[in-house]
Amino acid sequence: MNPIFKEIKPDDISQSVFKLIAEDWFLLTAGTESDGYNTMTASWGGMGQLWHKRVAFVFVRPQRHTWKFMENNELFTMSFFPENYRDALKYCGSHSGRDTDKAIETGLTPFEPSAGTVAFEEAELILECRKLYFGDFQPERFLDDKIEGLYPEKGYHRMYIGEIEKVLKQN
Repeated sequence: MNPIFKEIKPDDISQSVFKLIAEDWFLLTAGTESDGYNTMTASWGGMGQLWHKRVAFVFVRPQRHTWKFMENNELFTMSFFPENYRDALKYCGSHSGRDTDKAIETGLTPFEPSAGTVAFEEAELILECRKLYFGDFQPERFLDDKIEGLYPEKGYHRMYIGEIEKVLKQN
């Protein structure tokens, strides 16, 4: 493990989940350094308890380059950064990994906290998750009519639920 991080229990995450995800954003990453990976900025998701496990859930549209990495890998990471990395997060949310190397362009340093995962050394907090479930949004099940308006091109998100296997916090 990278010496700048220490492992903590999911229960010891002290930050508000709402602030971490919706306000601060995070990088969702799947793949490996050796076989290829992609990362994208996300602000939708959550954490909680399901099936007697600590879980995180994230959402990816099929048009996103990260989609194929989420589909083809068992693990994913969620990397949370201090505010001074906001520009890097904006860049990773507005550029595709099909066209550019986001780590090089932003100066972020990828590393593998465990075999089969990629995260970033500049993160304050990293969740390493093993996929347990996925499900596609079905527009006929939206109960609020305004939700359909968020999908003018009909690219409905896929939800991934992952068991939080490891939480790393900067020392």
